[in-house]
Amino acid sequence: MGTSVQVKPLCGVYNENPLCYLVSVDGFNFLVDCGWNDHFDPSLLQPLSRVASSIDAVLLSHPDTLHLGALPYAVKQFGLSAPVYSTEPVHRLGLLTMYDQYISRKQVSDFDLFTLDDIDSAFLNVNRLTYSQNFHLSGKGEGIVIAPHVAGHLLGGTVWKITKDGEDVIYAVDFNHRKERLLNGTVLESFVRPAVLITDAYNALNNQPSRRQRDQEFLDAILKTLRADGNVLLPVDTAGRVLELLLILEQYWTQHHLTYPIFFLTCISSSTIDYVKSFLEWMSDSIAKSFEHTRDNAFLLKNVTLLINKSALDNVPDGPKIVLASMASLEAGFSHDIFVEWAPDVKNLVLFTERGQFGTLARMLQADPPPKAVKVTISKRVPLVGDELAAYEEEQNRIKKEEALKASLIKEEESKAPHGSHLSMGDPMAMDDSSTHAKSDVPARYDGVYGDIFTDGFTPPSSSIAPMFPFYENSSEWDDFGEVINPDDYVIKEEDMDQGSLQVGGDPNGNLDEGSASLILDTAPSKVVSYELTVQVKSSLLYMDYEGRSDGRSVKSILAHVAPLKLVLVHGSAEATEHLKQHCLKHVCPHVYAPQIEETIDVTSDLCAYKV
Repeated sequence: MGTSVQVKPLCGVYNENPLCYLVSVDGFNFLVDCGWNDHFDPSLLQPLSRVASSIDAVLLSHPDTLHLGALPYAVKQFGLSAPVYSTEPVHRLGLLTMYDQYISRKQVSDFDLFTLDDIDSAFLNVNRLTYSQNFHLSGKGEGIVIAPHVAGHLLGGTVWKITKDGEDVIYAVDFNHRKERLLNGTVLESFVRPAVLITDAYNALNNQPSRRQRDQEFLDAILKTLRADGNVLLPVDTAGRVLELLLILEQYWTQHHLTYPIFFLTCISSSTIDYVKSFLEWMSDSIAKSFEHTRDNAFLLKNVTLLINKSALDNVPDGPKIVLASMASLEAGFSHDIFVEWAPDVKNLVLFTERGQFGTLARMLQADPPPKAVKVTISKRVPLVGDELAAYEEEQNRIKKEEALKASLIKEEESKAPHGSHLSMGDPMAMDDSSTHAKSDVPARYDGVYGDIFTDGFTPPSSSIAPMFPFYENSSEWDDFGEVINPDDYVIKEEDMDQGSLQVGGDPNGNLDEGSASLILDTAPSKVVSYELTVQVKSSLLYMDYEGRSDGRSVKSILAHVAPLKLVLVHGSAEATEHLKQHCLKHVCPHVYAPQIEETIDVTSDLCAYKV
């Protein structure tokens, strides 16, 4: 038999839920994508929790919530500790997307599913690969080679190719064959007759107009609103398709010398654009060539203002403007607040560029016909005052006292132990440090550890004639370049860092903007106040497909060209999945599978491979 391959969907089949699949190649378990949606419902992750401990490697395909949103939660709650593989932009932009999700939620709720530290630790050990780089796994995965290839949907987006014994398993979801301003099209068509192809049916029933026609309609709708003195809101993702939209607007504004202001408003907009400026080699040929010839970076945005909090937008003078704000689902974030303000005005336009996730406010507004009014929850974080503040401070004092009591008990126990036993015995300086202060009664501090001085209770060894102090020979190690140093001695302690990081208003890694960091580091006691509001939707609502995915007709012709021996369909409505399945059975290959959640299907190929 050939290489054994099993596929088990954990989420995202026969619906538009997040993507998360278990692919086993000869017993080596890959978790391919680890998505969540904007509802952050833990019950969706039940199937993942059951297999998290058996996963050997995680492959991430795109830097958005639907593909990697559950990673921090899975690492924290399910003990997912397998190595993670992605491209550099997926790693970096995915990290920023999760920061934006967390901060947007924390501003309006007591969000506690994961913290910024959980996000950092989940993304800390990601192995970054470049396109077409063959990475050979070792240990249990000996003989398996993984390689990322261009997907064309989001910056850094990946079609994963897993190879063992000459047989290819291709994971290609959300690919785009069209060349755009930001990205080249996918290279999926260059793979011919792989053993298994796993792809999605998300767009199987949709067809798109030509790019030129779509761009023209998009810009016409925006300009019509601006010229009628209205505002345009584009609910967007944090660092995905929004980049293409920014390029379209930037280019058009420059060519036609327009002066209407454009704002890009997310909690981490300036960090996003800073990183994107350094990812030119991951972008389309035209952007790379333009930079080579003229040193002109496409993301030196001259017409777009980056904002990181809503108060900056409120201070902008009145007049028509465009705001691209996260989140695309309108469930949280700045787009939710701006929608509530702008929807009742008939002159304004809310322009959706992607299908809203199921059950979100964006999806409700994209219905045909759209609702005349919608109920929304308005939440604000307000500082505590009066009795509430007194009660909070009392509770904090009680906690502090408990901690102090615990600390003193621990200290008493230590003092009962033989004196000096908790000093670092291997350290030649430990003795000197205490002896220099021997005359005072204050405990000596050495390297962040308080130790009592030798005063009484000293028991000399039986072999000694008089009391003796321990002597440690200072034997430094030397090599050809001099004394060997220990890098840990030069690491700044965390407690010292706290003060420094508070002054600059960013996290110690410099990953956040000042505004976002000040929100997180703002320790003033506060609470969340919520109330329901019915918003009259009088503004225009428009949906244009800027999702950057191949449409139904193109998907069918690409699958016929690739001609896999076995095809697995995931992620798409039941109708779209069934439609594509029937088409592929007739025109692509006789083995087409569309498994249910937690149904394991065996797609081992019928070829025989022998090692000689």
